[in-house]
Amino acid sequence: MAETYIISIDQSTQGTKALLFDEEGTLIQRRDLAHRQIINEKGWVSHDPEEIYHNTLRVVKELVENAGIDRSLVAGIGISNQRETTLIWEKESREPIADAVVWQCSRASEICEQEKIRGAAEKIKERTGLLLSPYFPAAKLAWLLKYVPGAEEMAKEHRLCFGTIDTWLLYRLTKGRSYKTDYSNASRTQLFDIFCLQWDEEICALFGINKDDLPQVCDSDSEFGWTDFEGFFARPVPIRAVLGDSHGALFGQGCLEKGDVKATYGTGSSIMMNAGEQPVRSTYGVVTSLAWRMQGKVSYVLEGNINYTGAVISWLKDDVKLIASPGESTALCEEAKKDDTLYFVPAFTGLGAPYWNSHAQASLTGITRTTGRAEIVRAGVECIAYQITDVVRAMEKDAQIPVKKLRVDGGPTRNQYLMQFQSDILGASVLVPNAEELSGIGAAYAAGIALGIYSTDIFKKMRRVVYEPEMGADVRERKYQGWLDAIKLTTQS
Repeated sequence: MAETYIISIDQSTQGTKALLFDEEGTLIQRRDLAHRQIINEKGWVSHDPEEIYHNTLRVVKELVENAGIDRSLVAGIGISNQRETTLIWEKESREPIADAVVWQCSRASEICEQEKIRGAAEKIKERTGLLLSPYFPAAKLAWLLKYVPGAEEMAKEHRLCFGTIDTWLLYRLTKGRSYKTDYSNASRTQLFDIFCLQWDEEICALFGINKDDLPQVCDSDSEFGWTDFEGFFARPVPIRAVLGDSHGALFGQGCLEKGDVKATYGTGSSIMMNAGEQPVRSTYGVVTSLAWRMQGKVSYVLEGNINYTGAVISWLKDDVKLIASPGESTALCEEAKKDDTLYFVPAFTGLGAPYWNSHAQASLTGITRTTGRAEIVRAGVECIAYQITDVVRAMEKDAQIPVKKLRVDGGPTRNQYLMQFQSDILGASVLVPNAEELSGIGAAYAAGIALGIYSTDIFKKMRRVVYEPEMGADVRERKYQGWLDAIKLTTQS
């Protein structure tokens, strides 16, 4: 068999990665390039779309050149992208008319406070699965139309394109021939009916958007278009997969069956459960969304997002200076007194899933005379596992499926104490892969499977370290109840 390669582009909040995989699905080369975080005096966060596009071209070129491969052997492209980051651009010139509004930017809060939109919050949730929030593209697009000079007039003349980063890259890479998105990204816009599987005309109109001006929604393993990367390839290469980054990680982890769960440990965390082909409406504080649609079949997810997980480690290091490096936390956790009753609730900006309490404040409870540096660090590390467990427990109740395995990824998974404690407090196996770039891996594997280069057996080759529960059930229950008591104190204060 001739050599064949797949390139995955992972466009994240901090930068753009290009990953090269061979015909066995092995990652053989990686290139990264950061882009600017544009933050103004109001705290608004923006990205330059042109910078992201040109960085994408550059990392792919450097990837192929550094690998030294024959570029004609690249069979296809997969894309994973930061979700919810939103932009508008001029259809004919293909030029953005403003910087992209980043997912974490809340400048569109005023849009959500408008009486007509606030009054439709329950309807919006019923159809999109999402709580009304300025973090989703619906409000961001409305804000851009309102405040970017000339945008409303251009929109009325159907001269604008609207999209998330995946749609922007597809449009530019294909020279405007492909104006598309996939089901995973569409499901995060708060404009897409995830049950009828189409743009919701009424909700779009609420936000001042003509649904006919939105991109075509395609299966996540569709043929999204062809690109030569501005002449870098002698012949165009097909783009055969697009997935939002969390969905890409779910796919990359091989969570293809109903009840499979993954947790990504980053600055915050995204926990997803594959809910199968029928939607599960959450009543326990997580959201219903789409995993993807592939080969014409939809998979739904339950998802919970946590604001502060890996960021707690950064806080311990950079703000309170209790550790000099993240790696130091493992030894301190082991040193801490075993019977200490300290709990840290990291509600720096309120609590996300499953509590959704924006007024909660961070707290340290259960301090005794013997509480010291090691105990505080351990409480900071353990709060990550407790929060993940809260979300998994909510998903178990919604889906009525017990979770026996948790697939995990992200930098904090290198902390062996955290992974063992996660297994102990959850009472389930925790599987840590030998690879880090699960979002990019998911997009690559989806593209390779779509092209017939890989089969679903590709997921079996991923090596994993497995942590099994060692804690007794009575100890687990006592510790977890202590955490729930700490949460109660925090939310009541």
